[in-house]
Amino acid sequence: MISAAQNKKITQVGPGTPMGNVLRHYWYPVAATSEMENKYTKKVRLLGEDLVLFRDKSNNLGLVQERCPHRGVSLATGFPDEEGIRCPYHGWCFDNKGNCTDQPNEPETSTFKNRVKINAYEVQELGGLIWGYLGPKPAPLLPKFDGFVAENAIRMIGHATLPVNWVQVMENSLDPAHTEWLHGHFDNFVKEQRGEATSNAFIRHHKKIAFDTFEYGIVKRRLFEGQSEDSDDWKVGHPIVFPYILAVGGTGGEGSYAFQMRIPVDDHTTWHVWYQAYAQEPEVTIPEALKDVPLYEVPYLDENGDYLVDYIDGQDIMCWITQGPIADRTDEKLGTTDKGVILFRQMLNEQINKVERGEDPIGVIRDEAKNQFIELPLEKKKHHYSDGFGVITKRFQTRFSPIVEELIEFYEKEKVKM
Repeated sequence: MISAAQNKKITQVGPGTPMGNVLRHYWYPVAATSEMENKYTKKVRLLGEDLVLFRDKSNNLGLVQERCPHRGVSLATGFPDEEGIRCPYHGWCFDNKGNCTDQPNEPETSTFKNRVKINAYEVQELGGLIWGYLGPKPAPLLPKFDGFVAENAIRMIGHATLPVNWVQVMENSLDPAHTEWLHGHFDNFVKEQRGEATSNAFIRHHKKIAFDTFEYGIVKRRLFEGQSEDSDDWKVGHPIVFPYILAVGGTGGEGSYAFQMRIPVDDHTTWHVWYQAYAQEPEVTIPEALKDVPLYEVPYLDENGDYLVDYIDGQDIMCWITQGPIADRTDEKLGTTDKGVILFRQMLNEQINKVERGEDPIGVIRDEAKNQFIELPLEKKKHHYSDGFGVITKRFQTRFSPIVEELIEFYEKEKVKM
């Protein structure tokens, strides 16, 4: 257990808070690129700040504070200029650096606009996502992790806004033992109630678990009963990329990547993004139907308001939400299988201390030579995917993708090895 003060310290994400100061050293997805193809603005909330993402007529992206400093109107209702966004109320214009470039009803000789500036943040596009950086300057490089830059890839992006703090979502990823119960025994119970066939893919007992720190966070490894220590699950494992990304071997074979990103909206809200990339050999032609990068919503409640627990991610979401908006860690009873959770909390506090000393926290990249293609340690032959591509794809949130049937058909046609 930890004290209430310690819990507050690691869960608050707003400006000026210890953890908020750490989190502002990283880039975050703020939208899918597809969301800005037919619109000019999108309201964004990130790290407790209300912002507006916009694209002007010159195709420049901007990320600025939501409220116009004139009369407080939301710039999410604004319209694009050649280089900037105009407030609809009085036409004040702001560029993507936050400079006020025009105040149409002020005298021509007025210099008032030169004294008006709004908060503006850096923004970039990568891998079908638009990313924002809210931290101190100079900004670090936007990390080019393997799945975001892999070539000749089929990509899709699922998302859900969850009423929980980001830390309890991340702690789930440092808790490997839950899979044999939540995704194994409980999942089979749900299947039995629905009259469906059960599965042994997740039910095998964890014989050993281990955690190793590395350049970008923590690597999680596990050994199941009956497995050899030469198995990828134990020898390689998969990483938790600090502070908010879980990377796992995707369901589509060796060139497959799956990221779960737990983006802190505010203290009580997390924007959860599932990012799938299925990279193909250069000689493989991807069908036109699979070339776009769809964004789709992942539901976690049914029409009666009950949790959807007939798929893996829905089971996790149920557990995250039922812990409360911010998990109460003052009365928890941690066991030996919780050493990954303890390690992650230690890492959170270590990074707070580093930032308070004026240092960069773990994983911040400033060397361009290191940022061409960052290959993360990732198991290629994952035991949990032993049921095969089509079956496993339907067991995860990928079942809600608008291209899932075309994707399965493509893999069956190409006979891609798992």
